[in-house]
Amino acid sequence: MALPSKPEYVGVVRLTVSAIANRMGFNIEEIEDIKVAVAEACTNAIKHGLNHDFNVCFDIFEEKITVSIKDNGKGYNTDDLNEPDLEDPKEEGGLGIFIIKSLMDEVTLKSSVGQGTEIKMIKFLGDGN
Repeated sequence: MALPSKPEYVGVVRLTVSAIANRMGFNIEEIEDIKVAVAEACTNAIKHGLNHDFNVCFDIFEEKITVSIKDNGKGYNTDDLNEPDLEDPKEEGGLGIFIIKSLMDEVTLKSSVGQGTEIKMIKFLGDGN
């Protein structure tokens, strides 16, 4: 789906991923984790996407859901992304990515200056938890 870079569309994506995850058989806690991670990724795409549309892709498999969110914004060097200081959180960035990585099973981040950013998140169904 291609969506306008406006905060009101984050709810649309949250509702969509919630319905898909529910249909797949994820439990309530897993669905909430997925919704928070996806909302954070969408918010990042809106914030850094230079007012262009952002794209959301859902890939549904028997054992997992993959959600990819891509913007065509300014991008950045992923090597410059530091782990946030949880003892003294500031506006230095990186907290959203940290949250996403803590909620999802696999996270891949691709970004290049001037090329935008894509985050791919995977949540496995029935991972034994």
